Amino acid sequence: MFSNFMTFAPFILQGLTTTVMVFLYGALLAYSIAIIAGLMRTSQFAIVRTIAAVFVELFRGTSLLVQMFFLYYALPQLIDGISMSLMLAGSLAVGLNYGAYASEVVRSAINSIHIGQTEAAISLNMSRFQRLRLVILPQAFRLMLPGFGNNAIELLKGTSLVYFIGLADLTFNANVLRGSNTAISSQVEIYTYLLVAYFLLALPLIVLARYLEKRASKGVTLS
Repeated sequence: MFSNFMTFAPFILQGLTTTVMVFLYGALLAYSIAIIAGLMRTSQFAIVRTIAAVFVELFRGTSLLVQMFFLYYALPQLIDGISMSLMLAGSLAVGLNYGAYASEVVRSAINSIHIGQTEAAISLNMSRFQRLRLVILPQAFRLMLPGFGNNAIELLKGTSLVYFIGLADLTFNANVLRGSNTAISSQVEIYTYLLVAYFLLALPLIVLARYLEKRASKGVTLS
């Protein structure tokens, strides 16, 4: 076992760039959505809260894989003129799905700020925007960081599903190898390399998430 390292590992790693790109694009979209949707969930206007709630529950309540299939195969058929690449469909689905989950981190962090903070800001004659920007968000952001770190780890693992729509990532290449190497020992070797590859990618995120959790638990404001 593990006698084909020089053959299997380099082939699997050819998909590394794709996996990293989907992760980066997906994370950028996810955290942008999380902040926007999270703020909308705390809006004083019911219609704004409702729109955000529908979005969040739609993407949290449906499968990420089905969302990828819908964006790549169904959406172009429903709307003329839309053409979506594999990379765009995969990144968009990952970003929308994990953005919906991360928006709950934003909402709960904002809601956890003591009402006395808001009352103090009102007594200083601050507008709602000033209260949010100068008082609420700086405190809430520190509370969001551990959740964002954990969400990033989950997002990275979720990128493995893009192989189902044909995107040549790490998982896709591993399955190509499996198809041409049917011996049990070879398949064990292939998926061992795949596990190690994802773990090494996730390791910096794991370390960062733990660090942020410790900082947040101590109540230290990150500079």
